[in-house]
Amino acid sequence: MNVEFFVFGNPQGKARPRVVRRKDGRSMTYTPDKTVKYEGLVQREYIAQSGGDQFALDLPLIVTILAVFPVPKSESKKRKAQMLLGRMFPTKKPDLDNIAKIVCDALNGIAYADDSRIVSMVMNKEYGENPGVHVSIGVRK
Repeated sequence: MNVEFFVFGNPQGKARPRVVRRKDGRSMTYTPDKTVKYEGLVQREYIAQSGGDQFALDLPLIVTILAVFPVPKSESKKRKAQMLLGRMFPTKKPDLDNIAKIVCDALNGIAYADDSRIVSMVMNKEYGENPGVHVSIGVRK
């Protein structure tokens, strides 16, 4: 089984948990709203585009992630062309590992029981005209 889906919009990375001190002196940890919303978007797109299929519990998985960033509007025509031809890459935030983290964590319990089943991962960042995150999940052979 192989599942592919696309998350529309600018790629986002998983933000660090926030810690706040309550009035009673105890600390409380929470996940930022932006992260929660993006994980929800990843889940909805996976279900809508794959039918919500879940991989078997005992299978080793390979995940391929391609994060496509929009070309900045302020760039010259020459640099824009180079970006779209794959000669220049987005070396900006979010970090590639944080993009993988938000996608893989969002799919826990939906595409697979736990992301510990992932034994291999291929990740890339590039510029393109249609920003978003392409995700492919398959069984590692």
